[in-house]
Amino acid sequence: MEHLRQYFTRAYWRDLFTTFFHALGTLKFWRELLMMTVGMTLGACAVYYFLMPSHLIVGSISGLAIVMNTLIGGGADMFSYLVMGINAFLLLLAFVLIGNEFGAKTVYTAMILGPLTQMLDRIYPYTNLTHRVIDAPEILSQLQAGQSVLDANGNPYLLSRSGEVLEQVRDSVMSGGIGMGDVWFDLICFVLLLSACQAFLFRINASTGGLDILGKIVNKYLHFDIGASVAIGGIIICCTAFLINDFRMVVIGIIGTWINGLAIDYFTASLNKRKRVCIISAEPDRVRGYIVDTLVRGCSLYKIQGGYSGEEHMEIQTLLTQDEFSSLMAFIRDNHIQAFITAGNCSEVYGLWFRHKKKHGKTIIVNE
Repeated sequence: MEHLRQYFTRAYWRDLFTTFFHALGTLKFWRELLMMTVGMTLGACAVYYFLMPSHLIVGSISGLAIVMNTLIGGGADMFSYLVMGINAFLLLLAFVLIGNEFGAKTVYTAMILGPLTQMLDRIYPYTNLTHRVIDAPEILSQLQAGQSVLDANGNPYLLSRSGEVLEQVRDSVMSGGIGMGDVWFDLICFVLLLSACQAFLFRINASTGGLDILGKIVNKYLHFDIGASVAIGGIIICCTAFLINDFRMVVIGIIGTWINGLAIDYFTASLNKRKRVCIISAEPDRVRGYIVDTLVRGCSLYKIQGGYSGEEHMEIQTLLTQDEFSSLMAFIRDNHIQAFITAGNCSEVYGLWFRHKKKHGKTIIVNE
């Protein structure tokens, strides 16, 4: 209760705005703003060009919005309003349960998803890829009168922005024609684009909003993997697709949600991957000096004894990025240092670890 009370105090909002205006003057703020915009543009393309035309309902707030939009017969504009409305509620949860930084970043990403889909609809509508313009004055007059007209395949004729009649000739962007489409292509393209976007945003403590907020809450408080957290909520949303899709399409959506969770974990692990390196060498001081002075990384030293020879050695353990590991191996090879080296991947690092560092002469600038 005490935690909720702070949101109604003047001091809380004063400190929040002070922190925000201070951040405006930092490079980190503008770099992450650009990263969030690029990431969400990728996510908007996944939703608009692969999810909406095929009516796939993969577990996400966008999928829930598609169900609601289809039931009320809305277009791209109504879809964007539904997405923003659902996200507005979930954003309140983000601020209260996760934190101000995550909440503030997610406010931006969630609010631009709808406008980005509208922008794509105006710049290059997906109907350019799935429909063709036909000359049908009678159908045109019916559509202009607000009537719904179906073609021989049961698909509705549409009006383009220029007032022309559009007839559907393809099931989706990835299909070859009516009845020839393979929904799995749409599913794979959507999942790969969206999961890459999600992992990219999670890395900078942001999200695409919606279901990702629920996933982050589950991840924080129940300590599930972020991919599993997103998948659990997504499968529940997939079940709402029974209102507009047949059983086959719903099952495909559930499978897609599960794959999305796996893909998020894969991309997250890939983005955060570090090398845990263990080195046993007769020249530990040279190796240690290169790691500390050149790579600007910490390391740990352990006295060990060989089980076969009984000789005592010094083992060096350190965490490096892939590029730093390659540099270390090149240093050991070029200087003909005899060493026994093992290396393994590590996807989660807590404590003193710096992602970005620059070295200028003898001065080292480290940014978290």
